[in-house]
Amino acid sequence: MVNVFLEVIIFLFGLCIGSFLNVCIYRLPLSKSIAKPARSVCPGCGGIIRFYDNIPIVSYLLLKRQCRHCGFRIPFRYPLVEFLSGLCALIICKQFGLSIEFFVYFIFITALIVVTFIDLDHRIIPDVITLPGIPIFFGLSFLMPEGNWINSISGILAGGGSLLTVAWVYALLTGKEGMGGGDIKLLAMAGALIGWEGVLFTIFISSAAGALVGIVLMLRTRKGMKLAVPFGPFISLGAIVYIFFGPELINWYLNLL
Repeated sequence: MVNVFLEVIIFLFGLCIGSFLNVCIYRLPLSKSIAKPARSVCPGCGGIIRFYDNIPIVSYLLLKRQCRHCGFRIPFRYPLVEFLSGLCALIICKQFGLSIEFFVYFIFITALIVVTFIDLDHRIIPDVITLPGIPIFFGLSFLMPEGNWINSISGILAGGGSLLTVAWVYALLTGKEGMGGGDIKLLAMAGALIGWEGVLFTIFISSAAGALVGIVLMLRTRKGMKLAVPFGPFISLGAIVYIFFGPELINWYLNLL
């Protein structure tokens, strides 16, 4: 009974953090402060959203997906982000308990959620997240049970260096930019926490998932190689999969060989 109560609290905590993540996703690309105004406002009319209209997921359903005052249609992304944040908090807690790993991984994954949705909406990965994220997660890696500075530094170099090399070779061969600098900094940030093994795993998973989604979209839209697919969400996916299942999947693959 105690465990169930704790899991409910953790899930609700994640939902509330998800509400703040929506603020970041909306304001950061517009270079707006995430602290002022302190209260959420409607993207349609700019009116202050009252606390009873800002309950994660519940308010979205009760208001029938629209602003109480102007009728602005609230995007489905808002409850989706809240739910993903709550779900990730719950899964991390079930796997690692209320430990230092829980807090470090939850901070990391919430940053990836923000990056993912901003990249999907605007095709950018804000430096305000990735550049401070590199030293922050480098420092937090020392708090992890198996963390060490060599693994963290090698992860940063492997993350940033690998994608930088790919981008340079692609530009050299085609004369076009195939990968943005945001992706490079994002993988370097991930490498600071998950190390070089995590980076290699993330590259494999993100490349496979990106290729699969790209092929499906090209077949459906018939835009061929001209179709641009943001890579940030796939890097985020790969890093999250590594946190939850990475070592087990790597051992399974090695045993097959």
